Amino acid sequence: MSTNGTETGQYILTLSCPDRIGVVAAVATFLTEQGGDIVDSAQFGDRVSGQFFLRTAFLSTKGVRLTELRAAFAPLAAQYGMNFGFHDARTKTRTLIMVSKFGHCLNDLLYRIRIGALPVEVPLVVSNHLDFAQTVAAQGIRFEHMPVTPDNKARQEQKLLELVEEERIDLVVLARYMQVLSPKLCERLPGRVINIHHSFLPSFKGARPYNQAYERGVKLIGATAHYVTNDLDEGPIIEQAVERVHHALSGEDYVAIGRDVESLVLARAVKWHAEHRIVVNNKRTVIFS
Repeated sequence: MSTNGTETGQYILTLSCPDRIGVVAAVATFLTEQGGDIVDSAQFGDRVSGQFFLRTAFLSTKGVRLTELRAAFAPLAAQYGMNFGFHDARTKTRTLIMVSKFGHCLNDLLYRIRIGALPVEVPLVVSNHLDFAQTVAAQGIRFEHMPVTPDNKARQEQKLLELVEEERIDLVVLARYMQVLSPKLCERLPGRVINIHHSFLPSFKGARPYNQAYERGVKLIGATAHYVTNDLDEGPIIEQAVERVHHALSGEDYVAIGRDVESLVLARAVKWHAEHRIVVNNKRTVIFS
């Protein structure tokens, strides 16, 4: 796309800052001065935390580059105490998927990517098992088998970080990866790791949670996608969903419904992250859907 022979950038600005009068006007004025044509904008003022959040998609009709936008915006950001990011809307998020022995989320993500429903590219899948090596290879994606034991966990996590660097990974997705990441690894990848799990926690821990739920007569099955932090399964929640179940369903039915909900919730979370629709608000998230 071009205007008068100049390539038009398609960018997204996300920011958070202390809420005060004039933030939106200041940002709009800046974008106008840079030749920005706003095509979509959303904002939210959190009265509890006193923070303001904004996501604006715009076209740069002057062909201004991201590095130039970031440098030019820095003085305004300092004036308002902003944490901000400019993103190229046409650049796909480079994503590393990690999986263990349950492949429903992996297969769902790969399908959505293949049909263009997710704006991500997957150069690498890592697993502590070999179950999906052929599935991944059949799609032309690199597969790394990295078994984890108490003795090699630190070495494998260091190797994982090296792969993240080597493949220029933006996002790590734990698609039912059944290993707990160490605090050190979580600290190295803040806001860049998304996990999915059933929403029965903390009631039904350990193995076979859906069967535990069936035995207790649970009426709602759900899933939670969240960013990974040092606090196990307690990072900022991105998306959740539930499905109602009833007495006539079997334990296997519960498991099948759970697979569907987990796949859907994880796909939504990955999509929103890749489209820069999520801004972390302390232990919560603001989602500009």
